[in-house]
Amino acid sequence: MKRCKWADSSALYKQYHDEEWGVPVHDDRTLFEFLILEGAQAGLSWETILKKRNGYRMAFDQFDVEKISTYSKSKIELLLKNPNIIRNRLKVNSTVLNAKLFLDVRNEFGSFDKYIWQFTHGKTIQNRFSKMSELPASTLESTAMSKDLKKRGFKFIGSTICYAFMQATGMVNDHTTDCFRYKELSS
Repeated sequence: MKRCKWADSSALYKQYHDEEWGVPVHDDRTLFEFLILEGAQAGLSWETILKKRNGYRMAFDQFDVEKISTYSKSKIELLLKNPNIIRNRLKVNSTVLNAKLFLDVRNEFGSFDKYIWQFTHGKTIQNRFSKMSELPASTLESTAMSKDLKKRGFKFIGSTICYAFMQATGMVNDHTTDCFRYKELSS
């Protein structure tokens, strides 16, 4: 079975690639999880985040946005001692702030899903890249998303992070055309 080249570097990547990467996500809880994990990745490898994903789920109440939005300073201090997550004060603080802002967006649009998918007009952008080197780090859509999220006060949400979020949540299909998942996710 032919996969995107990056997926062959570890069993964890292979599983993530085969089961999740590029699959359209419309569940607000899952969208919030990816938003937080992509921000946590800044300066790190995605494999590092995948290894800590279950730790994040435990530490952050299964990404329950309502609970996270009420975290106190003492809860944040406890999180900063948790070796199962990235213990970066700015990233942990941004998770709590982003949860509050996520709820604001959800209240305004009815769901975060409705808001976030507007950047691709509610459809997956079907790219046709034959090599990983052709994949962009950001696009006009990810830049527009980043600007709007920043205007709303979100943190750790630059254009490159937004594009990785779009790839992870199936807003774009960036599987290479020779990958078995490309065809599955194109139909």
